[in-house]
Amino acid sequence: MQDTSLYRAWALIDTDAMKHNLSVVRRILPNHQQMAIVKAEAYGHGLEGVARALDDCDIAFFGVATISEAARVRDAGCRTCPFILGPSFPAERDIIVQNGWRAALSSPDEADHYNTLGQLYGKQAHLHINVDTGMGRAGVLPQDLPALVEHLSHLPHIHLEGIYSHLSAAADDISFTHRQINSYEQAVASLPATLPYSHLCSSSAVFNYRAPSTNMVRLGRILYGYSPMPSPYNRELRNTLTLYSRVTLLRTLPENHGISYNHTYITTGPTKVATIGIGFGDGYLHYLSNTGARVYLNGSYCPVLGRVTMDQIMVDVSHMHGIQPGDVAEIMGPNVPWQEITTRAHTIPSNVITSISSRVPRVYI
Repeated sequence: MQDTSLYRAWALIDTDAMKHNLSVVRRILPNHQQMAIVKAEAYGHGLEGVARALDDCDIAFFGVATISEAARVRDAGCRTCPFILGPSFPAERDIIVQNGWRAALSSPDEADHYNTLGQLYGKQAHLHINVDTGMGRAGVLPQDLPALVEHLSHLPHIHLEGIYSHLSAAADDISFTHRQINSYEQAVASLPATLPYSHLCSSSAVFNYRAPSTNMVRLGRILYGYSPMPSPYNRELRNTLTLYSRVTLLRTLPENHGISYNHTYITTGPTKVATIGIGFGDGYLHYLSNTGARVYLNGSYCPVLGRVTMDQIMVDVSHMHGIQPGDVAEIMGPNVPWQEITTRAHTIPSNVITSISSRVPRVYI
């Protein structure tokens, strides 16, 4: 493991835990392939590090959001093919076809352009039709799917490799989710032949829903140790990321002394304060200001005082002895889980972990 002694903040990434979480899904869905979602720095875990760790795990695709992320997968030396999850604009399609990456398809106009590019480069454009069953973000409407498939049959440089959709409220609206699943099943049933890949469920749905026609699942949060829905399988998932920082300064402040911007916290007596070298510039959300947020330092919880600043937070260590500059604080991990930070910040887990910035080194074990 690399030396962290000079890091003031870093994220420790457990790749064995990640592979364990993958194995949990494979045991539960033995007949499904997997797409590992590595967009947005692999949910804060670092795109290249995660892609390299999982490249030998027989995953069908690495899910990315942009062609620049796809290029990073390629340049990391990975054999697993990137899949661009959302719509691609015309200039991007050129690069997708040249590299043989997989892409989403929502319309005949996109298909025509991909076919033209395929003819230009002497290649096939490998596409998955996105069916809009209720997300409202992209895709062809179910009633228009047969016409699109018929249109594709006349485009020789299109390889229709798959079909998919996205559930918009799997963790919150069970009734609507079942309507989406039914809509998807009816749409897939209208196809003239079975496609190599059919995928609907992402992390919100993997443990709780079944779509009979599917043979692949998209793994984001579950891969990284968190399922958005209650399930008996959740206890099997392992934490994959722990965020650390260091004490940079210790001071004792007098009574009635303001702490941080705008003095939203005032000491009520002499207070021993530790400054810790992490802030919203590193991904520790400003929304955690004055919410009861805490860190875990030398075996004890220490409350965050006042507003989170860009590079630093201040915590109360009045109840502790022997604290020294350089001591390591757990900012997020086994003792301060995502769920706690998510609740205090009034946001979602993905917002918490994808906010970890590039200036925080990722250390892989």
